[in-house]
Amino acid sequence: MAWNQPGGPDNKDPWNPNKNRPQGGSDLDKLVRMLQDKLSGLFGGKGGKGGSGMGLAGPAAILLFGLLVLVIWAFTGVYTLDQAENAYILRFGKMNRLVTTPGLGFHFPYPIETVEKVNIRKVRLLQVGYREDPSIGAKRKVDEEALMLTEDENIIDIEFLVKYKVIDAEKYLFRVRNPGNTISQATESAVREVVGHSKLDYVFLNRAKIQEEVRIVLSKLLENYDIGVDITGIEMQNAKPPDEVKEAFNDAIKAREDKERFIETANAYKKDLIPRAKGEAARMKNEAEGHKQSVIKRAAGERYRFLKIAREYAKAPRVTRTRLYLDTMQRVLSKTTKIYIDQKKGSNLLYLPLDKLLSRQEEANNAGSSASNKSPEGSTGREGDGRAPRVDDSRLR
Repeated sequence: MAWNQPGGPDNKDPWNPNKNRPQGGSDLDKLVRMLQDKLSGLFGGKGGKGGSGMGLAGPAAILLFGLLVLVIWAFTGVYTLDQAENAYILRFGKMNRLVTTPGLGFHFPYPIETVEKVNIRKVRLLQVGYREDPSIGAKRKVDEEALMLTEDENIIDIEFLVKYKVIDAEKYLFRVRNPGNTISQATESAVREVVGHSKLDYVFLNRAKIQEEVRIVLSKLLENYDIGVDITGIEMQNAKPPDEVKEAFNDAIKAREDKERFIETANAYKKDLIPRAKGEAARMKNEAEGHKQSVIKRAAGERYRFLKIAREYAKAPRVTRTRLYLDTMQRVLSKTTKIYIDQKKGSNLLYLPLDKLLSRQEEANNAGSSASNKSPEGSTGREGDGRAPRVDDSRLR
């Protein structure tokens, strides 16, 4: 058999040099040979003329593959920066430089350098006591954060929303390992401190004050941590008793509302009664003052009249006594219905004007009743007790 024919005892084939190579060697050699066979088949090594064509195709393919991998690796160093972002380039995990210019940028590929970007204009939201769950379109309770104890030993279920901005990106990135978790724990601590020093009714009735107190305490905590953030707002989303005591708490609220309603009703009655009582007291006071002045003036008039009579009596006692007697009898007899007739000096024909006497009697009775109503009880005077005031007799003698 000719040497150039396929087959033979040595299985020599001049047209396929790979078959003439020894198949022994280590696993690494086998892997290299397998890679060379695949690359030579990929770049046309099987169609070459002899072993020289294969020798050129293998190294070129390896070089091209290496260049492709290098280009892909170099592209891992390309990044883009927005207007509101700052970028920190880390070289082997250590901060190397700050980039603030927006646009396309480049750093050494990973793992030589990495980039950390922070949005310094974005208002970030942090939820305490609950989490928004987009999958169900509602919020999910976090009881270990929401349940707190008040000063009067009542349990309250409370939720807060914290709004903050990054004011120092370097501190925000490198001061703590997880800034968001740190702010969440600080907020929970601040809320527990404020709620723990407040009574249950105060928390429910003073939402704005609780929010402001939590903001002040949280700001002081974050200043101590110095992580480069600023609290822009605190919102108390919800505050209610736990579900286990909700019914009893509703009864307590209803009782408090009834108490406030009764107090308001009593205050309204008080506001209506006190002015009326003050007005009545003022009226009575004015009437008493008027009666006082009337009594004083009447007493002064009686005194003047008595002194005048006393002077006349000193001049003519008999005439004055007679005049006083006649005035008294006229005044007394004008109020009675009895008629006195002198039979000795009378005549057979007697005229009695009964109609005039009766009308005069009615007028006298009416005048007497009105005078008794106007005069105060216990008032003293010449007509009240029937006694005349004493007069200095030395002046009349």
